[in-house]
Amino acid sequence: MNRRGFLKLQMAGMLPFFSGSLMFKTSTDVRLRIAVFKCDATLPLGTPWYPSYKPLDTIEHPLLVKGVIIESDKQRYVLCAIDWCEIANCSYYHLCDLIAKTVKTEQNAVFVHTVHQHTAPMCDADAFDIIGTLQNSPPCPKNEAFEEVYIRIVQSIENALSQLTPCDSITIGSAKVEKVASNRRVFMENGAVATRSSSCKDSKLIEAPEGLIDPYLRTLSFISIKGKPIARLHYYATHPQSFYWDPRASYDFPGMAREEIEKEEGIPHIYFTGCGGDIACGKYNNGSPEARQQLYQRLLVGMQKSVQSSQKDIITELWHKVTPLYLEPSNDKHHAKEYLEQLMKDTNQQNHIRIDSAMELAWKNRKEQPIPIAGLHFGNISILSLPAEPMVEFQLYAQQLAPDRHVFVAGYGDCGPAYICTEKSFKEGGYEPYASHVVPSSETRFKNAIDKVFF
Repeated sequence: MNRRGFLKLQMAGMLPFFSGSLMFKTSTDVRLRIAVFKCDATLPLGTPWYPSYKPLDTIEHPLLVKGVIIESDKQRYVLCAIDWCEIANCSYYHLCDLIAKTVKTEQNAVFVHTVHQHTAPMCDADAFDIIGTLQNSPPCPKNEAFEEVYIRIVQSIENALSQLTPCDSITIGSAKVEKVASNRRVFMENGAVATRSSSCKDSKLIEAPEGLIDPYLRTLSFISIKGKPIARLHYYATHPQSFYWDPRASYDFPGMAREEIEKEEGIPHIYFTGCGGDIACGKYNNGSPEARQQLYQRLLVGMQKSVQSSQKDIITELWHKVTPLYLEPSNDKHHAKEYLEQLMKDTNQQNHIRIDSAMELAWKNRKEQPIPIAGLHFGNISILSLPAEPMVEFQLYAQQLAPDRHVFVAGYGDCGPAYICTEKSFKEGGYEPYASHVVPSSETRFKNAIDKVFF
């Protein structure tokens, strides 16, 4: 079956995706079984590489897929992080479906997220199919290359299923990360919003305050019945890149910190990017190798301190809620279908602009398909799975909804909508609302969906 056929079936049969409001009776004598999987997600050399779409010529770090399988007596769940920039539209649900079938669970019990490095590929089979219909198409990755990675992911998960390890407790830690994240939106004296990107050399923007961020890195660890950690999951909100535009594969400073602490402890570490839509490292990064080294070391210290602060907690019976989110595509002048088609076909435009236009067209084509918003709850923790690039306000909002719980938030699920912004940001202006694929009123719908997975 081709990808378009898959999407039609997905849209026609979306109810099973939201069949789970699985609220189980809690118990203080609950054990889980945990398995860890990992595989290489690097595409072949020569692949047109985001964002320049020049051929990939250097693999500085192998891009990785890392995740955990959580098995209770009633259900299996999968938490998966991929060192890719984005995975969107049909590609996202295709991968979730493959994983669900592999572990014999419901598709809504699979949480897939990209880490969002910009030295990594965009994955959107629908958009690449659209590009393929053009006479003078820009270079883009082959869908077959992603399918080969999917096969590796499935094989790694199949192997992990034979390694399920009993787990009777968890630990929860957190630590403030110093001098990494800063808000990307800087308000100037004239009221305009300037963008302090991931790499910044403008002294006025560098001197501006950090702005609104979530400074805390949070760590969830699964502990075996023998008292040894099985895996640690880290959650932190910032754009995870220190440089971009050259055709190099790299898991960048978050991956560097993740792999270093894994080496130190000898147990798997997995990293999820939170609501980092308007958060980046520009205040502390000028794009130099020295700056990246400092970001890596500061994030590593944050991970180490978070692990050191960990406190043991009980495991109660898991309960899982999923709710459908319907977002209305933006249709103003520079998001109109006709304008996007014009950009996509214009050979004078940069490759990434043409491909980004195709990705937004692919999003518009599946506007009737809801996006799953999911929450997995047990013990005193809640793990929230969100799509796209949400502003940090949505992470802080989720934490405020359940102040008595430890809330772990991952963004960058289905990235079809691009940025999900606050309504006021559209009035303020700036890059994020300009680049959003959805209307300003999406804030209300998004928050309502977050409410529903908690209550």
